[in-house]
Amino acid sequence: MTQLEKARSGVVTKQMITVAKREQVETEWLREQVAEGRVVIPANPRHKRLVPCGIGEGLLVKVNANIGTSSDRAVLEEELKKLKASVEAGADTVMDLSTGRDMNESRRAILKESTIPVGTVPIYQAVVETIEERGGLVHLTVDKIFQVIEAQARDGVDFITVHCGLTRAALEMLRSQGRITDIVSRGGAFLTTWMIHHDRENPLFEYYDRLLSIAKKYDVTLSLGDGLRPGCLADATDRAQIHELMTLGDLTRQAWEAGVQVMIEGPGHVPLDQIEANVMLQKKLCHHAPFYVLGPLVTDIAAGYDHVACAIGGAVAAAAGADFLCYVTPAEHLCLPGVEDVREGVVVTRIAAHAADIARGNRSAIERDRQMSLARKKLDWEAQMKLAIDPVKAKKYRAANPPAEDDVCTMCGKYCAIKQVREYFRE
Repeated sequence: MTQLEKARSGVVTKQMITVAKREQVETEWLREQVAEGRVVIPANPRHKRLVPCGIGEGLLVKVNANIGTSSDRAVLEEELKKLKASVEAGADTVMDLSTGRDMNESRRAILKESTIPVGTVPIYQAVVETIEERGGLVHLTVDKIFQVIEAQARDGVDFITVHCGLTRAALEMLRSQGRITDIVSRGGAFLTTWMIHHDRENPLFEYYDRLLSIAKKYDVTLSLGDGLRPGCLADATDRAQIHELMTLGDLTRQAWEAGVQVMIEGPGHVPLDQIEANVMLQKKLCHHAPFYVLGPLVTDIAAGYDHVACAIGGAVAAAAGADFLCYVTPAEHLCLPGVEDVREGVVVTRIAAHAADIARGNRSAIERDRQMSLARKKLDWEAQMKLAIDPVKAKKYRAANPPAEDDVCTMCGKYCAIKQVREYFRE
């Protein structure tokens, strides 16, 4: 039985107990949330080192880090270093988006080392292998797609992105309305090319029952992808995007009926003033399934600083109800990120998630900030370092600029406002 089926049967799993303890919520309440589909716990039983986390309403906002090889650079050792950096920086999940070298080797190595849930996009491997073996994407077969999906599930992958809502009807709507950036989803572009060449429906939509069968067998959580997500602000919240979202709402119901856990992926590039509406639409159309957003990026001109644009949009989205933030690194739109890019991307997105947790009234998030305030008032630098989202960077700054007096910093020195007022009150 899957986590969803067990929750519906009144069974509290060990994964639910772990998540409830971590989130400081009642176990029975969490079981009900899972049973209703408002919370998912991606936990493939074949992922042996997994420490599970929960994603959804009423829980802390989660952060995902993307790693993986590319066709231009495929060094497995680097990707394992990125995994380590992601975990150390506080990522809740990681996705292996490898398209270079031996993808089976990369995935299995990451699964072996990862203690956090691992996600993939199986269509990447299916397409890359087809091109290498048969000379072109158009030779991709339906069986190949599902063989890869099952192989990845068998290896222990906890959640998969599948672009099931990218239908022929949605493509026709996209074609008729027009866009600046058309399709920026790599998986969406692969499927679109295949669909147009063969004049056929999306196999992930047409054979959705086959997908559900595999997901149920291995208790893999489906992350229903946004193949038509906007790739620039001008394309945001258009008919094609919303058409796909409506389809994903129907597919969510079907997955729940089959006992499969589901979350929904969202945009993308979205103007600040449209983010709340996007979250509201997803929650309404997809029956409050957990919402997983890439950013959203609130400007198109932040190259080199897209992680900041992502954090701004992520904080607004999560405050409005999004449950899961996919990080963006400073290298977004420019190149494959390095280890330091990954670490910085995780930290900045965690700041956005934490800011949203406070806005959502999460007691543990609010208490952490209160404890930081108390530590600052006491000039307790050790406590401040422990409470910081990135204690490593905080310690480096302090060590690089040692103050003349240990209880202050070099910004104000002996004129520290907190120290002066505290001594005055004592008098």
